[in-house]
Amino acid sequence: MSVPLPRRAVLRGAVLLGAAAGVTALTQFGGDRDARAVAGAVDQPTIANCATWGARPPSSAVSIVQSRPNKIIIHHTAFPNTTDYSLAYAYQNSRDIQNLHMDTNGWIDSGQHFTNSRGGYLTEGRHGSLYALLHGQTMVQGAHCVGQNSQAIGIENDGTYLSVQPPQAQWDSLIWFCAFTCQQYGIPSSEIYGHKDFNNTQCPGLLHDRLPELRSAVAARLGG
Repeated sequence: MSVPLPRRAVLRGAVLLGAAAGVTALTQFGGDRDARAVAGAVDQPTIANCATWGARPPSSAVSIVQSRPNKIIIHHTAFPNTTDYSLAYAYQNSRDIQNLHMDTNGWIDSGQHFTNSRGGYLTEGRHGSLYALLHGQTMVQGAHCVGQNSQAIGIENDGTYLSVQPPQAQWDSLIWFCAFTCQQYGIPSSEIYGHKDFNNTQCPGLLHDRLPELRSAVAARLGG
């Protein structure tokens, strides 16, 4: 993804500050306190953790799966297609999703592991997901796809894509993030699916038709 340097620099600073503030709480998710990414060919994209975007705490402890996920599942939020591509909107969108999932769905936290905004900004969804991803050995149990929540990383792409395509920035961010996630967890690029592959839903709309393109692009980023 082509990202202007100032945006990346500012956001990465915010992420690091948020991580420092929340490091004590993150130790409950296993491993040592140094959440460095596994070395590999794909650079780590900037991902704002829950503290950075102002998440509420989970209503109860999240469950940690003591094994790596074996697939990625792509979603869309079915929210209106905003033309506000700003970082501030990405953070607000993450709060809106969490409020919906906790207050309306009755879940303990955001259901997805990560969210990709229409501006291409990435945020952590369910608490602990980023810590687990950077260590690459465990995952947080999600609530994004029935039957797959303890073995699949769920990525929500903000917007509704039943009749329109996502913005280029969002698509590019999705490729980068999927490649990084595959690298961290040893997931083959062929194991990227859409929500409708497992549940009776229209999600993720036209993104599902582009899964072969996504898999190919991810494989290329991984050097395959």
